Amino acid sequence: MGTGGRSGLRPGKGNAEGVTPGNGKADGVAVTPTAASASCQYRCIECNQEAKELYRDYNHGVLKITICKSCQKPVDKYIEYDPVIILINAILCKAQAYRHILFNTKINMHGKLCVFCLLCEAYLRWWQLQDSSRIADPDDFIRYAKEWDFYRMFAIASLEQTAYFTGIFTFLWVERPLRAKKKLNFVLLLKALLLSSYGKLLLIPAVIWEHDYTPLCLRLIKVFVLTSNFQAIRVTLNVSRKLSFLAILSGLLVESTMVYFLQRMEWAVGSDCAIYKSQDF
Repeated sequence: MGTGGRSGLRPGKGNAEGVTPGNGKADGVAVTPTAASASCQYRCIECNQEAKELYRDYNHGVLKITICKSCQKPVDKYIEYDPVIILINAILCKAQAYRHILFNTKINMHGKLCVFCLLCEAYLRWWQLQDSSRIADPDDFIRYAKEWDFYRMFAIASLEQTAYFTGIFTFLWVERPLRAKKKLNFVLLLKALLLSSYGKLLLIPAVIWEHDYTPLCLRLIKVFVLTSNFQAIRVTLNVSRKLSFLAILSGLLVESTMVYFLQRMEWAVGSDCAIYKSQDF
């Protein structure tokens, strides 16, 4: 989730603002504006105000961070930070790190990250399913059934995540008229939710290094993902903690409804391996 330094930045439009004047131009320093479209907007990571640029690029690789006109602080101090530092700050759920990643960097990996997280969750469910119905030396037919069990778990995980996001979007859409007239960017919110779900990647190590505390670790991972989603909503829409919390609760409510519905259809989503095992007896 972390992007480091200037490598992950969207190009910012440079200007001569902040250059020490000398006879109408900089003293021996020429300003080299970086290429960008005029519509490109950034955000101050401190006050969330829009900014036209993050830094000014001078000759000889000299850069100067732009100062926010609203809070008089650097627009984005993370452009000089190491990626590891940014990742640590994101893990700590700092709003500044989230604003840097969501608004001031160009990341197009949210789709791949979503698929990989769903694969991790599907593998966890499939592993728990196979662990509860072990069969010694299964034949090819049983192996084929186990493979389809994994695909079924992936489909269930996808449905539950879709229900979770639908609950969040529905709550925010219904609540929107009660707030100030501000257009909600649901595309950016979806991207933020997908990126902030990176904690699901920890499911695989929790399964590989299985121990007595694995169930506790899985619950902690769930709490961490929900906390990251909570912060992503708050930062993306610039809303209060209460509203973000209610949006998360709405998503969990719709997800729980989907889980209940799938459990009622146990005949359709149950493991075929368990059926074959019972038939052998």
